[in-house]
Amino acid sequence: MGRDTLFECTACGQQSAKWLGKCPGCGGWNTLEPVPDRPRTRRGDLASATAPIPLSDAELRDVVRISTGLSGMDRVLGGGLVPGSVVLLAGEPGIGKSTLLLQTAARLAAEGAVLYLTAEESPRQVALRAHRLRCVHPQVLLHAEPVVEEAVAAAQRLRPRLVVADSVQTMLSDRVPAVPGSVTQVREVASQLVDLAKRDGPPVIMVGHVTKEGLVAGPKALEHMVDAVLEFGGVSGQPQRLLRAAKNRFGPTQELALFTMSDHGLEEVANASAALLADRRPGAPGSAVAVAMEGATPLLVEVQALVARSPLVTPRRVAQGMDAGRLAVLLAVLERRANLRVGDRDVFVNLVGGVTVEEPALDVAVAAAVISATADVAVPGDLAFFGEVGLLGEIRSVAHATQRLREAETLGFSRCAGPAGTGVPRSGIVFQPLAAVGDIAGLLRC
Repeated sequence: MGRDTLFECTACGQQSAKWLGKCPGCGGWNTLEPVPDRPRTRRGDLASATAPIPLSDAELRDVVRISTGLSGMDRVLGGGLVPGSVVLLAGEPGIGKSTLLLQTAARLAAEGAVLYLTAEESPRQVALRAHRLRCVHPQVLLHAEPVVEEAVAAAQRLRPRLVVADSVQTMLSDRVPAVPGSVTQVREVASQLVDLAKRDGPPVIMVGHVTKEGLVAGPKALEHMVDAVLEFGGVSGQPQRLLRAAKNRFGPTQELALFTMSDHGLEEVANASAALLADRRPGAPGSAVAVAMEGATPLLVEVQALVARSPLVTPRRVAQGMDAGRLAVLLAVLERRANLRVGDRDVFVNLVGGVTVEEPALDVAVAAAVISATADVAVPGDLAFFGEVGLLGEIRSVAHATQRLREAETLGFSRCAGPAGTGVPRSGIVFQPLAAVGDIAGLLRC
């Protein structure tokens, strides 16, 4: 390697002057790859730099967003695509990323040309999928060229309404002597696509691969370069697909849209809560309904728990759709503050439908499902839950209580249990206050 070569970690971006087997930043093994050291700016070049301006003098103007034709995707993006923005769409192989973008391209093509850069598939393969999805449009222009310089030149000539790059890991730049998918190539390709969007104005959507851990493949800097990161996922073997924003410079994060995969592509689910509760079995022990929030949207999710005597010295604690560490804390609180004996039992908790909920308002519903499963007593079918559980066993208040109650009432629930002191709007739903985790067992009459 030449003297101008650095080594950079593909996981955390840590740089080193020499190759190391273990990254000093994140501790990953064999994650350092060579990258060219960019020349430093000389002092003489600083005179042409843009002069700083006061924040009060910065230009403000209303941005007219571009609708994708899918209301759920528009909501996740914060109202649609912003001209000049760059969006990274990441997901597992075969989950439907290309299908989603091909349907989006066909809808946007009614208002102008869409340039679809296909570096993974041939034009014939893309055309076969488009005919199957019934989204063939003459204004969708395919460009089967992996070299990013050629793709950028085509976009500058055509000036399309949208540019789709499928995918950023399979494209390459002639300026960088490295294989496609390497840290150097991914960064250079993304940099040129970002420059295209910022200079010429068309929004760019880049498809990104993910690792086996579910993280976006390539350098971490890739996520910092783009304006929005959308995560597209689902459960293997199930038709449901979830789209959420992990990062969004132009809108809220953690908004969620639910789609169903069919033979004719992705179909948006208008009411995600109703779809997630469609197969629920009221009256079965171990089932409770949580009223969660995804961004500004309330979402009702079924929490299922299974508690069984463990043959192992250390019982298992398995959580799907929620943080496993949070489940361990809740079980400790229940055992200490509510006299629930689960120390010698396996506990499994699952959020039905492949949904992942990270907010603490899920705690009360998880506690109710575990108590119900342990006592083999069903939760009333007309009762929903929300609230955070503290280490002292207290039920703590959460935001957006009014929206949660209204959504529960809309879905047919006549009662909702939550933190005591919650302001209850005048409505047909009955609010049952909870002060501590012991009140949950009393509510279930365990």
